[in-house]
Amino acid sequence: MKTLVLGSTGYIGSAVVRRFEAEGHQVVHLVKDASRLPAGVTAFTGDLADPASLRAAVTDDIDAVVNLATPTGDEAVDAAAVDALTERLRGTGRAFVYTSGVWVLGATGDAAVDEDAPTDAIAIVGYRPRIEQRVLAAGRDDVRAVVVRPGIVYGHGGGIPGLMTDWAREHGTGRYVGPVATRWPMVHVDDLAELFVLAVTKADEGSVLHGVAHEAVPVAALAAAADLAAGGTGRAEPWPLEQAAEALGGPFAEALALNQVVSGQRALAELGWRPSRPYVLTELAGGDRG
Repeated sequence: MKTLVLGSTGYIGSAVVRRFEAEGHQVVHLVKDASRLPAGVTAFTGDLADPASLRAAVTDDIDAVVNLATPTGDEAVDAAAVDALTERLRGTGRAFVYTSGVWVLGATGDAAVDEDAPTDAIAIVGYRPRIEQRVLAAGRDDVRAVVVRPGIVYGHGGGIPGLMTDWAREHGTGRYVGPVATRWPMVHVDDLAELFVLAVTKADEGSVLHGVAHEAVPVAALAAAADLAAGGTGRAEPWPLEQAAEALGGPFAEALALNQVVSGQRALAELGWRPSRPYVLTELAGGDRG
């Protein structure tokens, strides 16, 4: 398949591109600055805030569009981007895969929630559920619209766990925001990349899929593993929400304190997704950056 990928140079996007190419698919990049790409790759220059540039990139030979770009923070702009990207897909049955995230679910309690759970988005992703619904509504016009909600992504020293390692190195101990019982749903970036390929090639129209390999990772244990990764002894201490908010911004601090248990079983059952990378605590504590 020939797939247009937005956000192809980012942490998740780079892994998705590697996986598509490893499985023999052709990737067309849509980026703000094509000079960041290696010589010889196929690319369009565009921006989420420029619908015409997005529309122009969805040429007739594109089989699918994957939007991994960071949202702008402006609902009207992001909604217009979805409309532009899906305009030339309508009536064709071609795929449009949109990247959301599990934070749209809000706090979940102790029982694992699946894709049928109602959304209760926290501030940092406040309007995202409405964008999800806009994407899925394109299915009424014969677009194979799919929403993927990744958990907290780790692997290769990146993502929020990578930030936690930096914090441990800076402060001399691991630290976590929120109560000691806080848990995060998580996924290795390479397992998530495989899910995106499956979403493009196999997912049914209207699918919502949780990209979650581990339903509930204790964040205090994650902070301790980050301390080990930073050369410490595995210590972890709470980072008061008020202090974290001052350092990181209130919406992000709130997200870090969010307690969630989220199931990713639908992708396993419906698409045959098989996450296989090392558990995040094993990877961090072992200093694995590969």
